[in-house]
Amino acid sequence: MFDLDKWQEIWITVKKNKLRTFLTGFSVAWGIMMLIILLAASQGLRNGVENQFMEDAVNSFWIRTGNASLPYKGLKSNRRIELNRTDGDFAAKNNTVINGVTTRFNLYGAQVSYKQENGSYGVRSVTPDDLKVENAGIGDGRYLNDRDVKEYRKVAVIGRKLKEDLFKDKDPIGEFINIYNIPFLVVGWYTDGGSARDESMVYIPVTTGQRIFNSGSDRVDWLLVTYDEDISMDETMSLEQKIRMDFAERKVFDPKDRTAIRINNVREQMNNILNVISGIEIFILIIGLGTVVAGIVGVSNIMIVVVNERTREIGIRKALGATPATIVSLILQESIVITAIAGYVGMIFGIIIVEVMSKFLVHEYFQNPQVDIWMAIYTLLILVGAGALAGFFPARRAASIRPIEALRDE
Repeated sequence: MFDLDKWQEIWITVKKNKLRTFLTGFSVAWGIMMLIILLAASQGLRNGVENQFMEDAVNSFWIRTGNASLPYKGLKSNRRIELNRTDGDFAAKNNTVINGVTTRFNLYGAQVSYKQENGSYGVRSVTPDDLKVENAGIGDGRYLNDRDVKEYRKVAVIGRKLKEDLFKDKDPIGEFINIYNIPFLVVGWYTDGGSARDESMVYIPVTTGQRIFNSGSDRVDWLLVTYDEDISMDETMSLEQKIRMDFAERKVFDPKDRTAIRINNVREQMNNILNVISGIEIFILIIGLGTVVAGIVGVSNIMIVVVNERTREIGIRKALGATPATIVSLILQESIVITAIAGYVGMIFGIIIVEVMSKFLVHEYFQNPQVDIWMAIYTLLILVGAGALAGFFPARRAASIRPIEALRDE
């Protein structure tokens, strides 16, 4: 039942001890505010990392070769191991779970121009399956196809950012761009969820790039493969090992030689990093909860002080017939009021700071920091419950005081 007199008494007590109440409430508000900010920051870190991986297909291997560091079958070490276009067909043929293969020959800082507009951009010579690996979407037009590769066509697909740089508001499809003064017909443009750099590329058929920019050599820089998404992590690791063994036999190098062939398992890398982030989240949660607990301890200490200060008053109340339940209720309600109001204020300020942070603190590895509103509400309810618990023990002590002893208190 709502007791107006009791609430007025709580208000008078709070008003009488403004500084003490403010400092107690501030510690509680600060605790829940920091908990919300830290949880939102950890979520922003997770979102940023996941987004970076989602720029490309997670179910993929990025394969690159280097120099053999071990002698093998009579062959000396320090031999250059090279990839070529036919290695893509070999990888797909030997592994049934592989559903996409592309070879890539890169040009870095190539001069690309359209009429008076020009700049330095990356040019990637690829096969049609590269679209799967890049996890990109076509904004308009089309992507490269098998016929482009087979017929050595001088066609290009450009990124959205490059389109804006060179063509402004003009439709680029059907226009010619020059790569080192060699004309290429633009047949489409793409979008990519990553950084502006990812949307500043030119994609051309791998055969065309090799013929024009690689002196007709069949060498490529990368072999990228995608596999079925539903296979387990253990199957992924087995597939990686099989690819390594297949290429060790094909290129004649020791399978244990990690410098001869480097295989970046994107799913494994993502899992490893997300596991680290999970550890960071647990650490952050412990720190945040520790801050909240410190606030609750502060409430408990203040309630002990309140009980000591009001010992004579409590004795008089009991002498006049106040029951222990009434005394406990009075102390508990004061503890709950301070905790609830301070916790609510801290939650609101935490949410406001997170909203501001999400607008102004933007980085490719830190995106959309947020906290579940229900989690904030549940935290507040737990905080109020903890505040009640913090006030219970001083309240029980107050209720156990004998009136005669309380009246003797100085």
